Amino acid sequence: MDVELRIMKNSTKIQLGQNGPFVSRLGLGCMRMSSIWGGSTPDETESIATIQEALDRGINFLNTGDFYGAGHNEMLIGKAIKGRRDDAFISVKFGAVFHNGQPVGMDLRPIAIRNFIHYSLTRLGVETIDLYEPSRMDNSVPVEDIIGTVADLIKEGKVRYIGVSEITADQLRKANDTHPISALEIGYSLADRQIESELLPTAKELGIGIVAFANTAEGLLTGEMKAPLRVNDYRNHFSRFQGDNLLHNLEKVEVLKQLAGDKGCTPTQVAIAWVKAQGDHIMPLVSMSRRSRLPENIAAMDIVFTPEEMNTLNTTFAPGAILGGTYLQR
Repeated sequence: MDVELRIMKNSTKIQLGQNGPFVSRLGLGCMRMSSIWGGSTPDETESIATIQEALDRGINFLNTGDFYGAGHNEMLIGKAIKGRRDDAFISVKFGAVFHNGQPVGMDLRPIAIRNFIHYSLTRLGVETIDLYEPSRMDNSVPVEDIIGTVADLIKEGKVRYIGVSEITADQLRKANDTHPISALEIGYSLADRQIESELLPTAKELGIGIVAFANTAEGLLTGEMKAPLRVNDYRNHFSRFQGDNLLHNLEKVEVLKQLAGDKGCTPTQVAIAWVKAQGDHIMPLVSMSRRSRLPENIAAMDIVFTPEEMNTLNTTFAPGAILGGTYLQR
């Protein structure tokens, strides 16, 4: 049975693209199940159990990158889905090049893409990747050449659908003109709304689904962050989390915490629910590495806002209200 035709158990479905697949409305980001930014690798047994329980609960969209943990993430997913391939819809990003755990550039040449795909298929233990997408466009290779190469992989049966990530509106149009794009993966949250001006409207016009990651803005919107951050916290590199910027931003988060408390939920749930509420074509992609996070994040998908609550959130977190940038800034 095709993965997109399976009935979701505890999650509504979303169609990625006008003629694309139906997948769970909540996506599971697997990145944090591997070493990131040179950190330690979480417990593999718990990570595999998290993926399997997510599948049991109807979350079938699994997001990874071939550079997450130098291939570790794909191998982990491969172990988790062994014997239940039809339960999972696998999204893989490619193109980023890392050395010693740090990004050093992009390789989007057609010859490199044709190399990357075979490593990913082997590590995942599958014959076809459901959604394959360049992780970013850096203008080193024409958009038409990148997307055209992935379209060739569709003809070869190695890929089902094409996605893109970290892209401009102009690049998105070029990509979609080359081959229908099913999904745009992009950072989107109450704190990061810059894509609303041009990129989101373009995707909606073209009928492209949105896979929205970083819903809590690197933890800012969880309500658990305190100033100053620990000295070894990777977020200290970003101006958003430095000095007066962080103090200002945490004042905004107090409003989020108050609203969440009044609704009997957590700030994280409100942040996820707000992303979902921005459109039927938008999927919140939530990173998890522990089963204990699943119930809270799944419950967030049922939260609805009154007009007054939505106005409070949109006013408090109006574009530009959060000071400083992260790597998500465009």
